[in-house]
Amino acid sequence: MKSIMTHQAPAAIGPYSQAALKNDTLFISGQLGIDPSTGNMADGFEAQANLVFQHIKAILDAAGMGMSHVLKVSVFLKDMNDFAQLNEIYSRNFSSPYPAREAIQVARLPKDGLVEISVIAMR
Repeated sequence: MKSIMTHQAPAAIGPYSQAALKNDTLFISGQLGIDPSTGNMADGFEAQANLVFQHIKAILDAAGMGMSHVLKVSVFLKDMNDFAQLNEIYSRNFSSPYPAREAIQVARLPKDGLVEISVIAMR
């Protein structure tokens, strides 16, 4: 296994890697809407979700991949009422054929985030 890391995404806030690459499969840890230059959470759902996708793209790029390599997306929402806005932002970042996905409402996210997304990608 190889750890993938980029300064274009926030550093891990615990004992884990931003992403782990095994053979041709990349597992990206849950990304939050944190500004990597300040360490602060962005204000509001849209700003956080946009940052999350920026982080995912940066990590994919660091692994020599892009959004078209993503096979599976796991979305964790603080409030399912943000689901429609998530779909709008999601559709700007992925194109057909879309990866498999689940979206789950959770009680709380790290740093009181509003959205966290992890992905699995393959070359």
